[in-house]
Amino acid sequence: MLEAFDYTRFAITLFSILDPFAAIPLFLMLMEGRSQAEKARTARTAGLAVFAVLVVSALSGDMILRLLGTSLAAFQVGGGIVLFLMALSMVNAQMSPQNQTPEEAEEANSRNAVGVVPIAMPLMVGPGSITATIITMQRGDGWLHNGIVIGVIAVICVGVWVVLRLAVPIGQRLGRTGLNILNRIFGLLLAAVAVQIFANGLRGLFPGLN
Repeated sequence: MLEAFDYTRFAITLFSILDPFAAIPLFLMLMEGRSQAEKARTARTAGLAVFAVLVVSALSGDMILRLLGTSLAAFQVGGGIVLFLMALSMVNAQMSPQNQTPEEAEEANSRNAVGVVPIAMPLMVGPGSITATIITMQRGDGWLHNGIVIGVIAVICVGVWVVLRLAVPIGQRLGRTGLNILNRIFGLLLAAVAVQIFANGLRGLFPGLN
């Protein structure tokens, strides 16, 4: 089991990566002309989809590392690089190519189940959030550790649902500039975490660095 600060940092990291505020413009565009009930249902679907994918990733992380034949330290180095690239995009108030390609964004307009695709995946859940979840799960062991990690995921997904459920008033109040400012703040937080994960991975690969 990790320290309480580690779980708190995981929660902050995960929320920063998912960044539901960045999904608000796309959510509003896809939900234009839909009823309040449809918007609420889509927000709930997105939150549940994010939770399901991350829990499956957390529980299957050990198997994934074994199949790849890689160590946790190597995964931390690679994951730190991915997270840092995402953070740079967020600081520049741009959609990270690690989350969604232009082709996926264009295809999103023709889909009906937009709560799952593209809002939950790949807009919010992508390599970054999956990597952060697997790394945190692998850093500890025991049912209590696993339960806390899944509990943190659940709390963050509730936060995602709340933000999307209130997308209309949030979008009206903050505007595009306000949303970009929030994205940049989350990007700075994520950059710091990415560097720490990268450094921890290097120390694991090269013990002499300690």
